[in-house]
Amino acid sequence: MNELRHDWTRAEVEQMLNRPFNDLLFDAQSVHREHFDPNAVQVSTLLSIKTGACPEDCGYCSQSAKHDTELEREKLLPLDEVVEAAREAKANGASRFCMGAAWRNPTDTNLEHVIEMIKAVRAEGMETCVTLGMLGEQQARRLRDAGLDYYNHNLDTSPEFYGEVITTRTFEDRLETLAHVRAAGINVCSGGILGMGEARGDRASMLCELANLPEHPQSVPINMLVPVAGTPLQDAAELDPIEFVRAIAVARLMMPRSYVRLSAGRGGMSDEMQALCFLAGANSIFYGDRLLTTDNVEEHADRQLFARLGIHPDETPVEQKTCCSA
Repeated sequence: MNELRHDWTRAEVEQMLNRPFNDLLFDAQSVHREHFDPNAVQVSTLLSIKTGACPEDCGYCSQSAKHDTELEREKLLPLDEVVEAAREAKANGASRFCMGAAWRNPTDTNLEHVIEMIKAVRAEGMETCVTLGMLGEQQARRLRDAGLDYYNHNLDTSPEFYGEVITTRTFEDRLETLAHVRAAGINVCSGGILGMGEARGDRASMLCELANLPEHPQSVPINMLVPVAGTPLQDAAELDPIEFVRAIAVARLMMPRSYVRLSAGRGGMSDEMQALCFLAGANSIFYGDRLLTTDNVEEHADRQLFARLGIHPDETPVEQKTCCSA
């Protein structure tokens, strides 16, 4: 499983997801140890720099203008507030500062403001990541020239299930943005959301799409749906925790050199479930009480869990985190 592959089939991945749980975790942890310190977890903090009124209709999202979630629309945060939040995140142990804006795609004027934020956060000695929606080729280059380390743009789910969740942009639109980011030389952060009503085969298909990209995403966030009142997925059935851990393990096996992030939904996970995710190969988390508009695990709880598990923050420089395609 050490070879970097880009030719996975859905049937192969479904077979891995169907394996006995103990065998799957053993192999995932073994591969993980070949590429990473098994007790190091990369820590990021996420800040919403522009909240609400997004024109997209993503069925899981509280920020869509098409959903009645009673979320207040907010303007782009001023630069000084962003820098202060980055300083606080760094003081609390985060090495990467992620900034999210609820846009379908940024205007050039908006992008200029974000570029100022990127430069200011980097000046604080932190890695930077942004998620701004769809990007054009030139916009990706501008972000690269500003020194952006990572761009987040999730595939969300399988191409087969995608239309059940989102209708205002296509799966191909997402792949196009990732291509622009990759061509610009920015590290790609892309994953998906589990628990939206998809089948196991859809999870296999989504992982195929990620692993079969020309280069594996350097960061792969795996999110558990956080149902939000007023969204179409507010009543989605809860996903079996073991099923979620299986997806983490298979992501690790398919993308052995990528950071696999245990992302949204941790607030509803037990310590034991999170420990299984780390055993399965997750080695990145979002740290802080909020993830854009949803609650996250409280910081003191993360510190306690790290201490109980003997985990420490990973501070490997970003230039050593990029993975190369075979």
